[in-house]
Amino acid sequence: MKKYLYAAWAGFVGGNVSSFVKWGTENPMPPRTPDRAIPPAEMLSDLGFNIQNMTYTYSEHVVNWGIAGVHHLFSIFFAMLYCVLAERCPQITLWQGVGFGILLTILFHGITLPVFGWAPAIWDLPINELVSETLGHILWMWVIEVFRQYMMKKA
Repeated sequence: MKKYLYAAWAGFVGGNVSSFVKWGTENPMPPRTPDRAIPPAEMLSDLGFNIQNMTYTYSEHVVNWGIAGVHHLFSIFFAMLYCVLAERCPQITLWQGVGFGILLTILFHGITLPVFGWAPAIWDLPINELVSETLGHILWMWVIEVFRQYMMKKA
């Protein structure tokens, strides 16, 4: 039981840090064209949230904390799940976590987002979006795996 708590903690820490890594990949490689809606914004709107009221200003930039929060909570949740599952099923760590990152890209960008109408079907996505999201998820998961390995050695 203790190792699962350590694993969950590793996922929490790694998920927080790697969330910023994922956002960082979207700066040089934006995942969407400017005319497309942001999937978390669509999701929040469908759930009845007014995303226009979910903002703050930082350094004269308006930041939507709702959209950022969805991405951040996604990162923490799946990092914790990954790290706990890795204790039961080490195969999940295939290619230093890269396999899990690719799997989540397929599950979310290929299935979940299109099914709910929050993004086009994967075959209708521009190649730039596929590259951005896939590379972003690969780096995101790799960072989580680095944290998992380091923190589990200390446990």
